[in-house]
Amino acid sequence: MADNAWDPAQYNRFRAERRQPFLDLIALIEPRPGLRVVDLGCGTGELTRLLHDRLPGADTLGLDGAATMLGESAAVATAGLRFAQADIAAFAADAAYDLVVSNAALHWLPDHAALFARLRRALADGGQLAVQMPLNFDYPSHTVAAAIAGEAPFRDALGGFAVTRPVQAPEWYAALLHRLGFPRQHVRMQVYGHLLAARDEVVEWVRGSLLTAYQRRLPADLWPAFLERYRARLLAELPDERPFFYPFKRLLLWGALA
Repeated sequence: MADNAWDPAQYNRFRAERRQPFLDLIALIEPRPGLRVVDLGCGTGELTRLLHDRLPGADTLGLDGAATMLGESAAVATAGLRFAQADIAAFAADAAYDLVVSNAALHWLPDHAALFARLRRALADGGQLAVQMPLNFDYPSHTVAAAIAGEAPFRDALGGFAVTRPVQAPEWYAALLHRLGFPRQHVRMQVYGHLLAARDEVVEWVRGSLLTAYQRRLPADLWPAFLERYRARLLAELPDERPFFYPFKRLLLWGALA
């Protein structure tokens, strides 16, 4: 996902809310000295640094395709922690890492059976895989965007593209990890309840994530119209409550090869 639609300031408007699922994810990891770590979709690198600091003597590489996000990583780089721009969809390695981590990134990629098999091949003996992905694709913040993408004039400009549910059910991933040879695993769906000042803030939330997929594909003169139609349609579906409770489902999974 290499494009300038990713805005670090917009994404980090909800820094604390986006941070908690990562903390829950890395709590599943078993620390060992000297782990070789890769973080796929590291964003600004802030959370990668947090992970690196919690792993004694780790050699950590953060990869991200968005230059706008990765540009923030220089501020958090430290000994044993480095960052590089790369398309995580093309990531491949052969037993090169002891830990593969991805937080809120792999849901952008298709064919998770093949993807997770590739991540498995990147792990050395005894390696660990830790992944967190949004699972909120049936909530109005997501379904409204997909519906508008199918309307004129956006449908033609998007070439029929819409973000639909790319993430499978938790039990699907549990079975996949088993087939890939992870004898120990932890897979769960968790609902994070976010108290936002008002329902309007849901729009600001998805402008930093989901809506980037539409923004980068639409002509510059159509994007404001898409956003305005989205805002009007979404707010009509959400109750006008202050504060507004935004339930957000996420999938957390961890597996170890031994």
